[in-house]
Amino acid sequence: MNETGISAGDTAWLLVSAALVFLMTPGLAFFYGGLVNRRHVLNTLMMAFGALCVAAVMWVLVGYSLAFAPGGALVGGLTWAGFQTVGDAPQSDYAATVPHLAFAAFQGMFAVITPALIAGAVVGRMDFRAYLLFVALWCVGVYAPVAHWVWGLGGWIRASGALDFAGGTVVHITAGSAALVAAALVGARADVTRSPLRPHNVPFVLLGAGLLWFGWFGFNAGSALTAGGLASLALVTTHLSAAAAVLVWLGLETIRTGKATAVGAATAAVVGLVGITPAAGFVSPLAALAIGGLTAAICYAAIQWRSRLALDDTLDVFACHGVGGICGALLTGIFAQQSLNAGGADGLLAGNPKLLLTQLIAVVATLGYTLVATFMLLKLVGLILPLRLSLAHEMEGIDRHAHGETAYHETTGDDVFGLGAPSDGLDPAVM
Repeated sequence: MNETGISAGDTAWLLVSAALVFLMTPGLAFFYGGLVNRRHVLNTLMMAFGALCVAAVMWVLVGYSLAFAPGGALVGGLTWAGFQTVGDAPQSDYAATVPHLAFAAFQGMFAVITPALIAGAVVGRMDFRAYLLFVALWCVGVYAPVAHWVWGLGGWIRASGALDFAGGTVVHITAGSAALVAAALVGARADVTRSPLRPHNVPFVLLGAGLLWFGWFGFNAGSALTAGGLASLALVTTHLSAAAAVLVWLGLETIRTGKATAVGAATAAVVGLVGITPAAGFVSPLAALAIGGLTAAICYAAIQWRSRLALDDTLDVFACHGVGGICGALLTGIFAQQSLNAGGADGLLAGNPKLLLTQLIAVVATLGYTLVATFMLLKLVGLILPLRLSLAHEMEGIDRHAHGETAYHETTGDDVFGLGAPSDGLDPAVM
């Protein structure tokens, strides 16, 4: 610790964690990109990379200030807009042992991946320009205010005593509920009844899930903001929840279909990571196993239910992130133990049912606000740019239309839906 109160160890850990969280967005790009068909893979990757760039710029300009600067119960002020006075000195209200700029950069990585998650609901059919404009507006109109509610000094959810260690409400519930609205307003894929979604590259899916799992250690353990026991607890609970979720999911798949799939394992890992996010620094390792398993079972059921609906949330963003975030927030209210983290609270099993009610209020408020605000922002974007591709461009493939490129060389003229060879969905020319 030097004379300014900055710890070199804490600072190094936070900077590494910021880099790990950054890696999650390319990981998400591969995860989503492997799940779509060949006509849309580049656009799916670009939606993640585009969100990364747009959200980073908006975070520096106004997002960080609206989320964390001193303000009211609903939103922060503009004191730190453009990162004014955000420098080497610590900001003791948030992280007393690291430079303020390091804290702002770390939080900015959360702001980057959150809107990128929404893309999974509208892959293959949303106009790329409209999507980037929506991301810019959504970062300011939804993400920043909710982040202030939950984490900002004076935010009303923070003041209520609700717990969200690393973003169950701020990241996953907002992204999941926004995905519902986006899927409804953009509409279903034109070829959804003739061309059911079939992952074109399962190794991409597993690679993406692995990168997400790796990056999530920074996401959750980095949220301790110190390199010590709390970060250690968050890392362990993160890993155990994901592992338990995979085992439960594969068991459910085997019971239901007789097969344990790679896509199922990858999806389950992400679901388990989502579920533990709000609880990571507040619960025991054994509780993390329960949270991962319960979240996996509930999200698995949610995907089966969603598949029967006309709503085309293509990659089940709400069923995985929205439902997973809700589960995690409520299970935090059940399993939290203040003995593990003096900054937390006891949950239902520790004799405090009030925390579960507080968590429920935070969930409902976040859902309600995000649904309404996202609807309004998409309507606004629709007045400026078309939300949806034309039918001709959608059937041709958004990669060609929006980017003038394709991921793979075409080998036949009859691959209308980009499904590749009948045996494995891949183009032999690129193997």
